[in-house]
Amino acid sequence: MKMKLLMTSVLSTSLFLVACGGGSNDDNSAIVDPSGTPTNNIKNPVVKVDAYTSTNLGSVAAESSILTYKMLGQSGQEVQATSLVFTPNTPPPTGGWPIVVWAHGTTGVADACAPSKAALTDSTKDLISKLLAAGYVVVAPDYEGLGTPGIHPFLNVKSEAFSITDAVVATRNYLLQRNLLTSKKWLTVGHSQGGHAALGAAQYASRAQLDYKGTVAVAPASNLGFILVAGEQAVANATIDKKIPMYAQLDTYTALVTAGIRNTQPSFNYSQVFTSQTESTAQQAETICAGPLAQALVVNMQTYAATHGGTLDGFTRTQPNFMVVPLVKTFLDKDSQPLQAKVSTPIIIYQGLADTTVPKVATDILISNATVVGTKINSYVTGNWDHNTAMSSNVDNIVGNVQTLLTAQ
Repeated sequence: MKMKLLMTSVLSTSLFLVACGGGSNDDNSAIVDPSGTPTNNIKNPVVKVDAYTSTNLGSVAAESSILTYKMLGQSGQEVQATSLVFTPNTPPPTGGWPIVVWAHGTTGVADACAPSKAALTDSTKDLISKLLAAGYVVVAPDYEGLGTPGIHPFLNVKSEAFSITDAVVATRNYLLQRNLLTSKKWLTVGHSQGGHAALGAAQYASRAQLDYKGTVAVAPASNLGFILVAGEQAVANATIDKKIPMYAQLDTYTALVTAGIRNTQPSFNYSQVFTSQTESTAQQAETICAGPLAQALVVNMQTYAATHGGTLDGFTRTQPNFMVVPLVKTFLDKDSQPLQAKVSTPIIIYQGLADTTVPKVATDILISNATVVGTKINSYVTGNWDHNTAMSSNVDNIVGNVQTLLTAQ
């Protein structure tokens, strides 16, 4: 009963939560546009450039680099971040290459989880290769705190958005130094956490002071509080072999959220969210990536079940009311929720009907809330995809969307 009531409460809050496009005083030296977003006035944003050799894109990439750049961090201070930069193996067109940002899905919050430290997934490699072949520079930020000092502020809309806008500005600065011209036109494509980041970039695109052409968000994360509560309800009557991995997935996201909050609130403690039976495992979020963390949570529960008659009776995972802890509540209601302010640039969303990680109902709520504040979703494409195939099955469609958006007047 408590779970049902809490789910109803979260759903109601999500459906009717309308926040104004809050101002930002993060950078007092910056000009602030009418939406409250500080413009990027970072001088000399490029810190260093290294070669990226983990993935070979063959003949379509003239250069594959890891750019270390300065961005405006969640604390309001400039911090270092990293981004992959790929340039096409074709001359820049008149007016320069447009820029397409690729925003990646959840990897974790530890430095080792930065995508620039690993090979690209097959679907990401496919997408980037086709974007390069179409004549676009591709910028793929790691996000704040991934591979650089500080904890990654997981699913913090503004942090992800500034990771993107500031990577684009730094990339243009770097390429201009090499007499390679880029257009002012740019857009963002993202999947899962990256879809969330892409929507954030749309909301804060004015920071880059360029010509933002639109957003393609695939299975974008949103309404995390609703997803956690609905997930708990869905797991309740499952068999133990299905229950454990489902609980592990929910707890992985909760641990990443807890870690991310600690970026600016280091005194925030895992014990405020997790019980003593899971706290030490959840703390590993800061040192290992999302996959190994989920597996560690699975092992913890399996070990308990093996000595308790094959059940989780008596095993507790999270504190009963952790979602109303002030820092967590603020994160769930405000800091993690995209499209709380009106966005006027085009938005295309892909959503799988078989997606259990970001269920369609969560995206429906996202779109409903966005519509209330005046945002138009130009296309909402659904199909019988799961969380991963929503991306891999639509690479050619996404490239087509990019070409349409970048050529629109």
